[in-house]
Amino acid sequence: MIVRSLELNQYRNYESVKVEFDPGTNVIFGDNAQGKTNLLEAIYECAVARSHRGSKDRDVIRFGEEEGHIRLVAEKGERPVRIDLHLKKNKPKGAAVDGVPIRRVSELFGVLHVVFFSPEDLKIVKSSPQERRRFIDEELCQLDRIYTSDLISYNKALLQRNDLLKFPKEDKEFSALLDVWDEQLVRCGRAVMKAREEFIKELDVLAAAVHRELTGGREELSLAYTPSVSPESFEEKLFLGRDIDIRLGSSQLGPHRDDMECMINGVDVRRFGSQGQQRTAALSLKMAEIELVKQKIHDAPVLLLDDVLSELDSDRQERLLGSLSGVQTFLSCTGLDDFIARAADVGRKYRVEANKVEEITNE
Repeated sequence: MIVRSLELNQYRNYESVKVEFDPGTNVIFGDNAQGKTNLLEAIYECAVARSHRGSKDRDVIRFGEEEGHIRLVAEKGERPVRIDLHLKKNKPKGAAVDGVPIRRVSELFGVLHVVFFSPEDLKIVKSSPQERRRFIDEELCQLDRIYTSDLISYNKALLQRNDLLKFPKEDKEFSALLDVWDEQLVRCGRAVMKAREEFIKELDVLAAAVHRELTGGREELSLAYTPSVSPESFEEKLFLGRDIDIRLGSSQLGPHRDDMECMINGVDVRRFGSQGQQRTAALSLKMAEIELVKQKIHDAPVLLLDDVLSELDSDRQERLLGSLSGVQTFLSCTGLDDFIARAADVGRKYRVEANKVEEITNE
């Protein structure tokens, strides 16, 4: 899978720019706040229909404008694919694949597979459960459209149930409505939990192997799915916990409370691991994610590395970059340091400055 070109109009700090890319490694460098991350963000948005920063459409449209556009041309196998996103300040975004409009932007999932790696991801092990759920959902939604549908349906039912819980009534209508949302919550929630459990099992094997190599065999990483409730007991415990949910005005059980446990040599690395161990575990997760996508789609994903090398020591930098054979990579950094400048496998280099992107051939 290869991104051939990216065209932006009224997106973030870019009025209009078009860039063509190398199928190998593309290095995007420049000072901070020049727009390097914005290029990677646009590629990511074409894959999952939203910003990795969680920004609203109105926030990614260039200041003072009402609309913005992204056009990405990729190559999937030997077949060209064009993705167009029409961003609107006060309306839902429009999307088209090969010129054909799609009804729901979630239909973009699976057209382009990307793995995004930023400095924030190095904190995934020690951050909140919400960040680990996001990590799981972002990949599963790209790999499994049924999962995407189940997750969307679950979140809608959860929102409706929580709204209902905030205004409880002691009548049959209230109980009947709660029964309806409980039924949908359980049905979709069980599917979400089972998919997450299988995903983490597969990731566990790959991450353990990567971590073993990164630590020279000194440490053993293991992952475990830790749901707030089992799929089998979800229905019963949801019903038994209604009084608590009504008192708190929100649902206390379900996939929205899930977590993933990361252990090194049997010890919880989030609570007891050193900062170095936490960063190495997070790096192992992202490298394992790349390999898992390769196995699932029988192709390589596009890898987006947003200034992550500056957060790693030279040994981990080399191990990460050494694992990228056959993966198209976009790597943003503040400068062409000696390691990157001398790397023989760098395909193209681009300087980002003053809202412009310039390819560099003599540096």
